[in-house]
Order: sequence, then C-alpha cells, then structure tokens
Amino acid sequence: MKSTTTEYGDIKVLHLQGKITIGEGDVQLRGLVNEVLEEGARKIILDLGKVKYIDSSGIGELVSCYTTITNRGGKMRLTNLHSKIYSLLQLTALVSVFEIYDSNEDAVQTFN
Repeated sequence: MKSTTTEYGDIKVLHLQGKITIGEGDVQLRGLVNEVLEEGARKIILDLGKVKYIDSSGIGELVSCYTTITNRGGKMRLTNLHSKIYSLLQLTALVSVFEIYDSNEDAVQTFN
C-alpha cells in the first residue's frame, strides 16, 4: 500500500493506494494513522479511492483505526469507496459505524 497526505486546515486526508490486506497494508495503515495522531491531527479522512482490494484483516484495521482515533478525541471519515468495498462494509454492517462520503470535499464540510 502507498499513501500520500494532504491537509485542509486542521484536517488530514490520507490518500491510500493499493491493497489493504494482511501483511501488505494493514500494518502500514496503522502506522500512518498513529503518525498523524502523534502530529496532533484529530480530524482524519481516509481516501480509499485508489484502494482496489481489502480483506478481512484490512477491514479489521479500519475498525482499529476508527477506535484509536475516537479514543484520542478525534473523528474519522471514509471517502471515495469503490462499490466492492462499500458492499463489503454493508455486508459486515460497518456502514452504520463509519461515516462514508462520496468525496473528500463532502467529508471536509462535515467537520465544520
């Protein structure tokens, strides 16, 4: 998994690319989220627009990230989900846990 980060004021957007799977992206995602939290970010958007595949370990890591961010007083949004990933979140009933938006701009507006 690869990633880049952009900022909208105090909002960090983590643009993820590739796969979030056991041994490939799950540990990287955890490290990335912990890094931005250590930098003081409390409003975090995970842009999954270029994530083509996520397995159960990746789903578990999204839940773990959500929990870590929330426990540190932050908020997390997911954006740009491919239909397969969205369907997987529906199947696991996680669409009711995560705040999911079609675009980063839509998600940014919810923080204000």
